[in-house]
Amino acid sequence: MKTILVLGAGLVARPAVRYLLDRKDLQVILADQEAEKAAAIVGDHANGQAVALDVNDHTRLAGMVEKTDIVVSLLPWTLHPVIARLCLAHGRHLVTASYVKEEMQAMDRDVRDKGLIFLNEVGVDPGLDHMSAMKIIDAVRKEGGRIDSFFSYCGGLPALESNNNPLGYKFSWSPEGAMMAATNDGRYKEHGKVIEVPGEELFRHYWLKSVPGAGVFEAYVNRDALPYLDIYGIEDASGIYRGTLRNVGYCETWDFIKQLGLLNRKMKFDFDEVSPREVLANMVNCRQEDVRAGVAAYLKIPDYSLTLKKLEWLGLLSDRRLKIGTASVFDMFAHTLKNRLVYDKGEMDLLVMHHEFEALYPDMPRQRIQSTLIDCGIPGGDSSMSRTVGYPVAISAALLADGKIDRTGVLRPVHAEIYEPILDECQRLGIRFNEKRSNLDTDERSYWGD
Repeated sequence: MKTILVLGAGLVARPAVRYLLDRKDLQVILADQEAEKAAAIVGDHANGQAVALDVNDHTRLAGMVEKTDIVVSLLPWTLHPVIARLCLAHGRHLVTASYVKEEMQAMDRDVRDKGLIFLNEVGVDPGLDHMSAMKIIDAVRKEGGRIDSFFSYCGGLPALESNNNPLGYKFSWSPEGAMMAATNDGRYKEHGKVIEVPGEELFRHYWLKSVPGAGVFEAYVNRDALPYLDIYGIEDASGIYRGTLRNVGYCETWDFIKQLGLLNRKMKFDFDEVSPREVLANMVNCRQEDVRAGVAAYLKIPDYSLTLKKLEWLGLLSDRRLKIGTASVFDMFAHTLKNRLVYDKGEMDLLVMHHEFEALYPDMPRQRIQSTLIDCGIPGGDSSMSRTVGYPVAISAALLADGKIDRTGVLRPVHAEIYEPILDECQRLGIRFNEKRSNLDTDERSYWGD
């Protein structure tokens, strides 16, 4: 019986752990700093064990890695290099849903030399986006065509009936992660031209995007898309874009949030003694009683602006103490988001992923290929985000346990032997993409496939 160590019992852990526990031939250890969170997921399953673990205790972490066959990390990406080095030292496979950073990629030769697999980017974004894209890219190649353009969009949002706050967003993952991503630079290619989007302009460079069956959203660039020309094997494509989808109004609001300095990690206050209202007054250099007008003047917006109403709804113009002690403005804002932009019991989230390809074939009109995933959370059950991240991660770990992946090294799920079984199993679990093809000059040949 193989043993799988799952690190982290957070928002996406339950579907992954329960999927693995349903396999009678696997022993699953779920480790979290809060043992009760892990225990609530494992329950009384005979093949499961919940343990308390502080991942900063490297000695104990190393001991647990040594006693397992496969490590699945659902922890923040910043912890993955330490975990990866321990897996390398003890000869253990690793699965993560996080992007392959330089430090992880640098281990590739050593991982291959040990015959190990460090499989990354197997969540939803990154993850299912790669897999569903490669399914189409490989199919086009087999048909004798080539991809000339690929634009990909993804967003985790509140479902329509649960979209009941003025920001049009709720967190099914770490607010800190979203806040850090708000400062990322972006880069993409369109009609052969490379477009650079500096982090300070991220939310000013967006457009409206209509997704069939889902609605109209704002789309802004998600990091650097250009490396995926090589990763996907479409080096000669004239366009590539990876974008994030959000409800209309999101980008302007977050641009103002950044301008206000609410992502500042250096400025600190004692929030047992100081209110958010006092902090904002300090940041825009106005009197407390004039903070609303002061923020409006600082941002150069009308005092009836929707942004001010959103800040007020969040409680940032309030005199109420947060009682979080001395913390940075960043930490204060993260605390606010965690408490205000949350899913209440019974509420559902929505995952929208949409790909648009342009493909060139000999003796055929230019083809448009669309692939769309629209998935809602289960009322009273797992969120869509936890399922679309957790299931691919768990399926990946099961493939490793079964010895179904022949490749070694630091991998992404861009190879058919990896993405095909994961997509097939996800479809069995109700996570499925719809595809549509059409000529760019006519829709007569369009169809919806399975």
